[in-house]
Amino acid sequence: MSPAIQVLVVDDEDLFRNNMMKLLALEKDLLVSSAASGEEALEHLRLNPCDVVLLDVRMPGLMAQGTLRRIREMGCPAEVVIVTGHASVDDAMELINLGAFDYLLKPCSIKEVVKKIHWAFESLQKKTALES
Repeated sequence: MSPAIQVLVVDDEDLFRNNMMKLLALEKDLLVSSAASGEEALEHLRLNPCDVVLLDVRMPGLMAQGTLRRIREMGCPAEVVIVTGHASVDDAMELINLGAFDYLLKPCSIKEVVKKIHWAFESLQKKTALES
């Protein structure tokens, strides 16, 4: 049996975040936690290893660009998937250039999200194998 994938859902919208957590928790190979802001996500990542971060773009305080930049600065290897309802091509390209794995546009199906999490986890495993 493969290891559980540690997923952090970061979104300031309580309803979206809570629904996403409930749906992802139904997947047997995912262990899901959440944060309501970029700052809360960084604190969570300092204390808990994580494989995949689902990160909203527009949040009060630290938005996706700043959060992603700080995730990379702290040496966190997690793959970051941007999930947004406000994406522009410029935002998406900037976030990919900052090291995001990929992005999803809201509304997205849970099937799409789970598939993207698994792809991101596979990418993380390949990177980890190359580094060792």
